[in-house]
Amino acid sequence: MEEHVMKVTLEHVTKRFPNRNKKIKEDVIAVNDFNFEIPDGKLIGLLGPSGCGKSTALNLICGLEKPTEGRIIFGDTDVTDLPPQHRGVGLVFQNYALYPHLTVRENIRFPLENFRGDKKLSKEEMEEKVLEAARLVQIEELLDRRPSEMSGGQQQRVAIARALVKRPQVLLLDEPLSNLDARLRLQTREELKRIQLETGITTVFVTHDQEEAMSICDTIVVMKNGVLQQMGDPQRIYDEPINLFVASFLGTPQINTFKGRIADGGVYIGDARVLDAGGVSDRNVSVSIRPEGFIVDENGPLECEFVNREVMGRDTSYVAKHPLFVGENIRAIIPSEVVSTGVDGKIRFSLKPSKVHVFDENTNERIIL
Repeated sequence: MEEHVMKVTLEHVTKRFPNRNKKIKEDVIAVNDFNFEIPDGKLIGLLGPSGCGKSTALNLICGLEKPTEGRIIFGDTDVTDLPPQHRGVGLVFQNYALYPHLTVRENIRFPLENFRGDKKLSKEEMEEKVLEAARLVQIEELLDRRPSEMSGGQQQRVAIARALVKRPQVLLLDEPLSNLDARLRLQTREELKRIQLETGITTVFVTHDQEEAMSICDTIVVMKNGVLQQMGDPQRIYDEPINLFVASFLGTPQINTFKGRIADGGVYIGDARVLDAGGVSDRNVSVSIRPEGFIVDENGPLECEFVNREVMGRDTSYVAKHPLFVGENIRAIIPSEVVSTGVDGKIRFSLKPSKVHVFDENTNERIIL
């Protein structure tokens, strides 16, 4: 498949919707002053909780919504006022949106039949493109079936083939895997990455599943309430979250957050000095520890109440409690060869400094120690 390189730029894009609650005069801001650039031929993940504005951002890129303010640029072309059909985008929705009365071949061919003028294709050219798209998603033996005769995973592949057949400049995927079971999701995830690498098409992938985004995206954009929180390489965002929201959103199990304070050049959780704080001034903080950041250590500074162990094969999850923990249970992931049950219902941990993040209590911004 020939390569299309297409950079997508959003400049100060804002989208407001009238409030559905008639008593509230203010508009709802779904996307707020969005600035980012999607480089040529990369796979970008828009990530965030439900209602954070990620699907609206996708609809703005494809032209289904028009920004209230700002500009959208494909390459060097301003497409802000262009309708979707003239933007050269391929769109795949969560619900596949296949035509039930058409075969797979006819579903994939459908976008090509709308080509007019010098873009109009002969039957042979259409068939060739349909076969090429079907091969790419590995469904060439299913072309004569109807959608109702196929599994969810196969239908998803048809939807992707239909989006790819017209050689879009940008491929947009809105929660494309959320209807699949866990195993199929993993497989389709790998397929998506393969297809994206093979075609070189600039791809934007919307998901609320951070594991999915981290595993296949070159870059992730973390959103909250329509505002871009952080954008960058998935591993870097995981290791260096800009604020408490980003730290809490990325990672499974979730990061463990304690109420703490900085005093006398140290980071404290209660009376336990868990880290050095360099020259940071005294203040109240949130101390967040990744599950893999705990080391079972009988001389460790952090004493917790031992609840139980959950053996997960390669790792063991230690479940514990602490009065300053924010939430229900602490989860510490320890390699299974390190076995410890805790003594008299207590367990002590020392911490890996690179896996501990400290956030200002008032701003929730990360403090660099």
